[in-house]
Amino acid sequence: MITLKVNGKQHKIDVDPDMPLLWAIRDLLNLTGTKYGCGMALCGACTVHLDGKPTRSCVLPVSQAEGKTVTTIEGISADGEHPVQKAWQSIKVPQCGYCQAGQIMSAVALLNDNKNPSEDEIKDAMSGNLCRCGTYQRITVAIKNAANEMTE
Repeated sequence: MITLKVNGKQHKIDVDPDMPLLWAIRDLLNLTGTKYGCGMALCGACTVHLDGKPTRSCVLPVSQAEGKTVTTIEGISADGEHPVQKAWQSIKVPQCGYCQAGQIMSAVALLNDNKNPSEDEIKDAMSGNLCRCGTYQRITVAIKNAANEMTE
């Protein structure tokens, strides 16, 4: 039995300790905002926060999340009012949208650690998140806009 704290709630799940956290989140907890992309921690679609740090959930054994705080895209804001989510919406960042939950999770982690990142710092923090539609310029602008809103 594994105990997970996800989005502020405790969950006891009976799983193989080596099961990837992604599948526990999606299949057992029914939190489907976190996406499966590559299964090798290369694309960032599965990004969640583990104790506040962006983590690729597709390769992290669920046992390594026990005793830690997991935040998924659903836990960022119940109503979509987080400044990053609002910035994403205001400039229409997504095209297909598949990678966006992972992008937002990485952006939120960046802004939690660095309230006013430079463009280079944004590019560095977001470099592990792939967007097949190529919305990188809008992602950068959205992060800058969110940073401005968060510091006002």
